[in-house]
Amino acid sequence: MGALTGLRVVEMAGLGPAPFCAMLLADHGAEVVRIARPSQATTLGLPAQCDLMNRNRETLVLDLKTEPHRAALRQLLQGADALIEGFRPGVMEKLGFGPKEAAALNPRLVYGRMTGWGQTGPMAHSAGHDLNYAALSGAIAAMGTPGLPPPPPLNLVADMGGGAMMLAFGLLAALLEAKTLGQGQVVDAAMVDGSALLLMMLQGMRAGGDWSLERGANLLDGGTPYYACYETADGKYMAVCPLEPQFYALLLERLGLTSDPDFAARDDQTSWPRMRARLTEIFRAQPRAHWQTLFADSDACVTPVLDMDEAPHDPHNQARGNFLAVEGIMQAAPAPRFSRTRAHQPRPPSLTPASLGAILARWG
Repeated sequence: MGALTGLRVVEMAGLGPAPFCAMLLADHGAEVVRIARPSQATTLGLPAQCDLMNRNRETLVLDLKTEPHRAALRQLLQGADALIEGFRPGVMEKLGFGPKEAAALNPRLVYGRMTGWGQTGPMAHSAGHDLNYAALSGAIAAMGTPGLPPPPPLNLVADMGGGAMMLAFGLLAALLEAKTLGQGQVVDAAMVDGSALLLMMLQGMRAGGDWSLERGANLLDGGTPYYACYETADGKYMAVCPLEPQFYALLLERLGLTSDPDFAARDDQTSWPRMRARLTEIFRAQPRAHWQTLFADSDACVTPVLDMDEAPHDPHNQARGNFLAVEGIMQAAPAPRFSRTRAHQPRPPSLTPASLGAILARWG
């Protein structure tokens, strides 16, 4: 029994953050019914079993251009606690299932809306992707190597962090209130909003004079030689980040640099180029496995940089059960963990459309 067992959610099938949010809820016990259009494609054309964000829930195929299928969705919404949709503003209204129509069917329904730009504002109806939303929030300008264009941060900043997780938080907050008041509301989760919120600590550092707009010149953006990744002799990398003085001292001890004058005053920026050059030379002298062994029992904050194929085999990840194979497909295990309830053992994305009758019977 997961922490969200008993929660009923209707998810309008889409891309990116909306299905990831639905997956988070389903992983922890919510019964999520995914509403797909006839012949709807999988994410990026993946085989259905590899569309991992659709795990742990059933898919119901409905053609909302037909009245019987519209009636079916109305029935589902009457028994649901929440709805998740990730279309452009106005699409659900055109389908006849906007917030007003949904509230008329079920006043306690929490209506979660996931967009890039939000439901209002001059760009609300414009197309975009993760990089666009994170760029407008101020996040992308702070990343990357000076003199080169800012790098796309995969789709982790806007889609997943600023989008899906903010929507999940908003939904659960509104559901908690609805349980008390018996009245739902709309959650307007915008990726540009969430991306800006993720910058909160750096915004504070900027206001306090501790963050420069120059990329690669700050504590956490690779500017400091003791918060960076270094190549090893076998072309792999180690992450080196002993920010606290006591951890920095352990790094110097393990590398035999305690008496090196360039490393004595670590915050003297004039010595940073020499420090970086020396650390580059040192780490390139041995393969990654050597450095893993050297720092294995140390608080020097030095770890290997693992790729997606390597991470599941790391001893710590294995001990924690952070990855698991479901029908031969490796994927991240549900997170976070709870002391009393357990997340669902992930079920692969359903390849067989669900039965409307069976769902309605369960939902009353």
